[in-house]
Amino acid sequence: MARTISSSSSRASDALFVHRDTPYNNSSIPFSFTPENMKKAEEIISHYPPQYKKAAIIPLLDLGQRQNKGWTSISVMNYVAKLVEVPPMRVYEVATFYTMFNREPIGQNFVQVCTTTPCMLRGAYDILETVQSHLGGIHVGDTTKDGKFTLVEVECLGACSNAPMMAVNDDFYEDLTPETTKKVLDVFAKGSIPKPGPQSGRQTSENSAGLTALTSKPYGPGEHCTPEFQ
Repeated sequence: MARTISSSSSRASDALFVHRDTPYNNSSIPFSFTPENMKKAEEIISHYPPQYKKAAIIPLLDLGQRQNKGWTSISVMNYVAKLVEVPPMRVYEVATFYTMFNREPIGQNFVQVCTTTPCMLRGAYDILETVQSHLGGIHVGDTTKDGKFTLVEVECLGACSNAPMMAVNDDFYEDLTPETTKKVLDVFAKGSIPKPGPQSGRQTSENSAGLTALTSKPYGPGEHCTPEFQ
């Protein structure tokens, strides 16, 4: 099947950088941290000198996004701006620059499939197509009708040696095949969390062919020192 350079859905630039009020996302919808999250916010802000509280914008937005069911609304941004005492535009600039902040509601499970070169060379597009078909024929950028999954295509997630991989919420699922991808999604669909990491049986990033270096026990500290230095 012929593929374009990018399989992500195209979006108008104003959808990326311009806020448009909607019934579910407008500044009249109240937002504030829960008492528990307010304690976390205060602790985050305390890491910075008072005149540099704005340095806490990114972690505070992340905290707000987590409380707001995975997305950063205009109310979350305005609230963070008040906490760090900056004009709201300073927070908007951050939220629209970093792709980690979702400015539209997402499903219960946020599926990010990496298709950058290392993953692509090891079958990332097969994984992407498996996710799309297994979740009822959704496309990149869509949320399933039951609200359980949102799918996006992303650049490198930093697990290149365990390609192909995808992230679901905060966990990585690596060494994927179409079959193991379906198993991971099925566990999430049942409301559970599958074991993260490699799905191939290896523990971390060890060579599948076995050790090729450090095949013998390395000498310990002091083993070759003179007595006075042991």
